[in-house]
Amino acid sequence: MIPLAYSLRPNKLNEIIGQDHLIGANGPITKMIQYNRLSSLILYGDPGIGKTTLAFVIANELDAKYSVFSAATDNKALLKGIIENATENKQNILIIDEIHRMKKDIQDYLLPFVENGTVTIIGLTTINPYHSVNPAVRSRTIIYKLNPLNKENMLIILNNTLKKLELFTQVNQEIKEYLVSISNGDVRNLLNSLELIYNLLEKENITLDEVKTIIMKPSASLDKSGDNYYDTLSGLQKSIRGSDVDASLHYLARLLFSEDLKPLIRRLYAIMYEDIGLANPSLGPRLRAACDAALELGMPEARLPFGEIIIEMALSPKSNSSYLAIDKALKDIEEGKTGTLPLHLKNTYSFDSTQKKYLYPHDYPGNWVNQQYLPDVIKTRKYYEPQLTNKYEKALKERLEAINNAKETK
Repeated sequence: MIPLAYSLRPNKLNEIIGQDHLIGANGPITKMIQYNRLSSLILYGDPGIGKTTLAFVIANELDAKYSVFSAATDNKALLKGIIENATENKQNILIIDEIHRMKKDIQDYLLPFVENGTVTIIGLTTINPYHSVNPAVRSRTIIYKLNPLNKENMLIILNNTLKKLELFTQVNQEIKEYLVSISNGDVRNLLNSLELIYNLLEKENITLDEVKTIIMKPSASLDKSGDNYYDTLSGLQKSIRGSDVDASLHYLARLLFSEDLKPLIRRLYAIMYEDIGLANPSLGPRLRAACDAALELGMPEARLPFGEIIIEMALSPKSNSSYLAIDKALKDIEEGKTGTLPLHLKNTYSFDSTQKKYLYPHDYPGNWVNQQYLPDVIKTRKYYEPQLTNKYEKALKERLEAINNAKETK
């Protein structure tokens, strides 16, 4: 039996609901079809929002020959057959499902045929291609994100489907709202749920309680491969940076549902050294201990050390002075502001009579001696500027001022 989601798939651009930024009157894909000038594309977005459907519709609207290749399961031999059968004087579209999983040898074989126009590819992925797709592939494609379908879009799709199934009057608004809410923007999931209702329930007097017995609300989850996961990590960082402890705990709770702790730990380390920094340097080892404990415990107990350290991070004093300082130094390197290392700092000996002798600071009072360390061209450059909103950097500033004053008196 053909699944409902497949049998009701749109064939024309004007049958697709949503994605107006791409297929509206002035959308780029609409224009490509209008002028018969299709570029190679990567379409990415959440599961079930119409990436595959849009790819098929594009091919249909252009009356193009198309083939489908799964980067997850198909092999190079199949791809060679597709390329060999490409038709001259007709656009050949290659729809690549899960393009982020395409192996390097297959990429290397395919790319010349993309460049010379033998095939035009439409890559499909649920994962942000800027994170997951090889740069060589990205540089030869236009990347478009499909937006999540909103409630209004989903209700239109649902009502259209109910009319085709002659169930429009039997499914009340309460049931419609429930089906849309549990589908979470996934059209495929919505249509599969509707198909189950059609197959298992009496067509008359369908009730919400009956629907709930066969279609249950899914538990909360967060797919770490999608943009939503990275958006949530961003929300966590910005909440800790903004010292909002409750928002920080909320986004932590969301992330814990993915049960993949390593990306979370990497982000916490970044937050520690970017946003808290020298305002509370002793927090770094405590963060390390909390992360080690979380990994040792695993879920669900990992929530305990994470919860404790998140509270401390959110309420800690904040400073980004070290982050700004190293970025200033890196910018100088990128711009070629380097100069020659002072000779007395090099790990070599020169017989040049003008060479200054390296002065060993520990041989001098206070373990400090006045000598030049930066190259001549940037010898007065200042990278670190203490932020005086915390006790630790106030002490660092006093030390820095003492050193600078000593330089001026020598």
